Parts: sequence; C-alpha cells; structure tokens
Amino acid sequence: MAENETPQPQFALQRVYVKDASIEVPNAPMIFTQEWKPEIKLDLNTGARRLDEKHFEVFVKTTVTASLGDDTAFLVEVMQCGLFLAENIPDEQLKPMMGAMCPNILFPYLRESVDNLVVKGGFPALMLAPINFDALYQQRLQEEAKQAAEQSESSEGESTH
Repeated sequence: MAENETPQPQFALQRVYVKDASIEVPNAPMIFTQEWKPEIKLDLNTGARRLDEKHFEVFVKTTVTASLGDDTAFLVEVMQCGLFLAENIPDEQLKPMMGAMCPNILFPYLRESVDNLVVKGGFPALMLAPINFDALYQQRLQEEAKQAAEQSESSEGESTH
C-alpha cells in the first residue's frame, strides 16, 4: 500500500453466540392448567466492549416474564452476543455501529433463542416484536446529553456559592 493511501474500513460479523440463557417455570405444572392469556413484560439492554484493536463483543440481553394474574408462568433470560471485526472506522461512526447497527444484526438470533426456550418450557411460541435499536440509541444519546447538562449546571451552581 502506498504511504498516502488510507486503509480501507472493514466491518464483519465473525461469530454469533449465546453467552447466557435460562428459563424458570416456577409454577409448573399447575400453570399449564390455567387459560393461556399471559401478560408479557420485556426488559432489554444492549452494550459493547472493545476486546482489542479491531474486535468488539456486542450483546443484546433480555428478560421476558409471562404472568397469569399473580402467578409467573415463565421467566426467560438470554444474552445474545456477537463478535465483530471493525477496523479503520472513525469513532464517530463506530459508536452508532456498536450501539444500533450491531444490536439490529443480533436481534433475530435473540428472538429465536427466546422462542426456543419458551417452547421447550412447554408454552406456545413467543415471537418478540421487532425493536428499533436506532431509535433506542438516539434516545440514550439524548438522555446522556441531558444528564451531562444537568451535572454541569449543578457543578456551576456549587462553585458560585
């Protein structure tokens, strides 16, 4: 490569894996005698960490709880991960890739893992609705900016007293 040539950006998904998965069915077998009209609660979290100069682990973690009245039918937790190669990508592009694009890539695998555990637990299939990780990433950026502004206001207020 000539000295004045800029290295080409590279991005690739190298591996998809389940890092953690569990299902609890605390009220079995009696829960199976009730009419199946569950209330579903979904908690979702994403994150990324740099492993070395060009490798990143990105995760999408979810906890899905199905309840029938006061009884928990099941509780499923899955941490779906991906090993990504990202080389020669500027930080301002890397952050949205790790915060939104990579979770979008991993979500179908997470959804399949959750569904498999639910079915193996003896329940009807559960397909999680699609999630807009781009919007969640933008929302997180806005919350961080708001917190930073509030912290700078409170520290300015302290220094004037």
